[in-house]
Amino acid sequence: MTTPRLLGVLVGVGLLAGGCGNTPADLEACARAAWSGLRPVAEERDRRFLGKVGEDRARCRGGTRAAGLVRAPFVDWPHYWAAGDGGSRLSASDGVIRFLRPDRRGIGGALIDLEYQRIELLRFNLFDNTGTYREYVLGRGGVAGPLLRVWTEMRLPPSHPSYAAVGGPGEQLCAGELVRHRTLTGICNDLRNPLMGSAGMPFARNVEFEDTFPDLGRAELARNRHGARLALLRPDPQVISRRLLSRPSSSPDTCHGGRGLPGYSPAARCDYKAAPSLNVLAAFWIQFMTHDWFSHLTEGRNSSETIAMGCRTARVDDVEQPLTREAAARLGCRPADRVAAASWVRTADPSTFDDGGRVRLARAYRMTLNTVTAWWDASQLYGHDEASRRRVKRDPADPAKLRLLVLDARPTAGDRLGYLPAFEAGDPINPVWAGQEATAFPDNWSVGLSFLHNVFAREHNLFVDAFRRHAAATPDADSGLRRPGNPDRIVRYRDVGDDELFEVARLVIAAEIAKIHTIEWTPQILYDEPMRLALEANWSGLLADDGPARTALAEVVRSLGRSPDAAKASAWYSVFASGPGIFGLGNRVSADGRAGAADVWSLANPDHVNGGTNHFGSPFNFPEEFVTAYRLHPMVPDLLEYRTWADHPDVIRLRIPVVDTFRGRATAAMRERGIASWALSLGRQRLGRLTLQNHPRFLQDLPLPHPGSPAGRIDVATLDIIRDRERGVPRFNEFRRQYGLRQLTSFDDFIDRRLPAGGAERAEQERLVGILREVYGQHACDASKLITDAQLNDDGSRINDCLGHPDGSRVDNVEDVDTVVGWLAEFPRPHGFAISETQLQVFVLNASRRLFSDRFFTSSFRPEFYGHLGIRWVNENGPDGKVLERAGPGGRAAEVSPMKRVLLRTIPELGPELAHVVNAFDPWARDRGDYYALDWKPRPGAEADEAFR
Repeated sequence: MTTPRLLGVLVGVGLLAGGCGNTPADLEACARAAWSGLRPVAEERDRRFLGKVGEDRARCRGGTRAAGLVRAPFVDWPHYWAAGDGGSRLSASDGVIRFLRPDRRGIGGALIDLEYQRIELLRFNLFDNTGTYREYVLGRGGVAGPLLRVWTEMRLPPSHPSYAAVGGPGEQLCAGELVRHRTLTGICNDLRNPLMGSAGMPFARNVEFEDTFPDLGRAELARNRHGARLALLRPDPQVISRRLLSRPSSSPDTCHGGRGLPGYSPAARCDYKAAPSLNVLAAFWIQFMTHDWFSHLTEGRNSSETIAMGCRTARVDDVEQPLTREAAARLGCRPADRVAAASWVRTADPSTFDDGGRVRLARAYRMTLNTVTAWWDASQLYGHDEASRRRVKRDPADPAKLRLLVLDARPTAGDRLGYLPAFEAGDPINPVWAGQEATAFPDNWSVGLSFLHNVFAREHNLFVDAFRRHAAATPDADSGLRRPGNPDRIVRYRDVGDDELFEVARLVIAAEIAKIHTIEWTPQILYDEPMRLALEANWSGLLADDGPARTALAEVVRSLGRSPDAAKASAWYSVFASGPGIFGLGNRVSADGRAGAADVWSLANPDHVNGGTNHFGSPFNFPEEFVTAYRLHPMVPDLLEYRTWADHPDVIRLRIPVVDTFRGRATAAMRERGIASWALSLGRQRLGRLTLQNHPRFLQDLPLPHPGSPAGRIDVATLDIIRDRERGVPRFNEFRRQYGLRQLTSFDDFIDRRLPAGGAERAEQERLVGILREVYGQHACDASKLITDAQLNDDGSRINDCLGHPDGSRVDNVEDVDTVVGWLAEFPRPHGFAISETQLQVFVLNASRRLFSDRFFTSSFRPEFYGHLGIRWVNENGPDGKVLERAGPGGRAAEVSPMKRVLLRTIPELGPELAHVVNAFDPWARDRGDYYALDWKPRPGAEADEAFR
């Protein structure tokens, strides 16, 4: 059976082939689409799906509106039935069998499109930088590259302290205590590849090595694509920042560049374009996550070399010219700004190899290191090396706990759970971190990070308390834990020591954080029904919990992971994993491979412990392109609307500049004003939309003293652009091609064609596109210059410099647009999306991989590691069983979300406020309305909230 057929089986091919649309023309389109069958998965990277389905299939899934947009450069599924708000639904007027209704066809079609994209991303976008890529392409010993599961590059070196413990110079296999918990540096997550994902490994890439570092002009296609127009400071990054990214200010006297008014007066105002369905807590959450996943810095430092930040040139009459002092002053940029250069681990020319006559690079032109672990292991809380672990303070009265201080000035029930202590003399810290809370990853500290670190430190301790209660009540009961040295011996509750319990708590907290991010934070930033289902499929599957179909599919996925067929090991594995979900894959092993047979999983069997993972032939680490997809600074407002939880929460008491909550001032602000009031403040305020001209003012004038920088300030928006250029991220249009999305052919393609001509919103988009054209410019195109091998024109011809325009005509320099600028300019977005479809494509690949590759989320998600209590805690969102909302989203029965449960446990005084909240990352006073409504209106009881005036 072909992979497309399997896709149909999984989500219901009847959704597409059903004979009941809303018009006879739709019915005919469905019949033609069914007759043509599902498209094959691409075998070559330039023949990819691109998220485009053709007019018949689009019409079947979304009517005339969807069919009319298939020639637009953006993906088709957002235009299907039921993929938007209530206005996109048709089922209410349709009396046919449920699974044949237009809404079902629309949502099912969207899920199929997303799965096609994931399959192709897994097939074409894995580029490991450690030396394994040659074998990935050519195979090894007769085994195809995508089937390889063990790599010599992932062995511990002789200098590593655990070298002997994993087998030394022989075959390496993690065992004993290295298997039992998440290790400090991330080694031994994969038992046979100990080094994979550990701290200090090179960042991978998701784009072909030859297309990295276009500014260097090393590849002919890059030279053809950009001419001589690119350099680190060309087009000028500060000019881009000031013209395309700065927030306009209608009230500069009350904003003061993001610094507000004296005394934090609530009369202060800083304009920003606010998102309707996301709160500021969501903005700080993603910073909390990225501190766990990746860092280029070593103890908060980059290279000792400094580089200029621009404010040197600008395009005038489409020619790059020096920027005059007067022009720089008008823009507000600073020619004297300097910043530390990026740190490199390797800059020598990469080796090459022959692939059937094509010369390929074995790695990117330059490489950087991920200085933290790539695993979702809560390393921002617990550490990634010896220095960061020394910053983590344990409770001397109970070393299984984190040390928390009860502050006399904060007497509430939640405050009695305590606050993190501050750093002390002798702690291994960068001096600028003095005065902050003691935690493993203290860089870029703010009150939002202070809030989340305190919350999850409390949650850690609450888990330990619950475990201790079990131990006191039933000391001889089986905890569920087992020890690799004696895997058959029951570990009673009273046998569990402090260090062991600390590490079990870390496992639970890490899994809980991963669950919150997957099924709560991400569905709120991708706020529509197809994405909710897709994310639930990633975590727990599309099928009912613990049903026979789920169990059977889990067995199928496990067997496919060992298939000798390369196609099955990648495409089919990905498809079938959507049934039972990735989380927990392989944590049951049936005696005879049948669903319902006895579970024979054994801690003594490395193939069981490690058996649920799949790296798809390429060792796991995050790619540089994943890092750039998280440049989300517009989410942060300049001023935080501070409220008090116990006294009229509808009233904004203060407007506190975010810049005044940095570093040690965050700790002081948290303690002085209290975690419950900060929760209310972050939970009610809307974050900023990810769009052009919406970067915080304060981040463009951020105090950051640095040797060699006389201004002592930096523009973070400029720095985002510079870092992407330094680290070789392709510019926006080639980035899209590399990820299997259709290219743009002019700046006008950024405009949302769904908007009526002459309307205010479309006029604003046209104004911004005009600035893009002024900043990046145009050139006379040359049709003889081929610019990419990642994609073809619709007629099968190769893409050239003219992008379909006549040879010699003036075309937009759309190829030069920086990636972070490009996706902020993506105005046509799926309903409810805070991010662009280009960013989503990055996440579709990497969000799945970080679950597929982690044994603690797959085959090692078992009581042997987590304990019985830990398994229940993660699966049921706490220790006291599943709790249902009084009225779930859209009338569905739904569990109380995991982040909401965490907040209720760690800050119990929030109970009345959170009673109305369904998703903790939706503004807490907003009325969610029906079916993914984006209206900004108050829920009942919050009509007096000042934010709705």
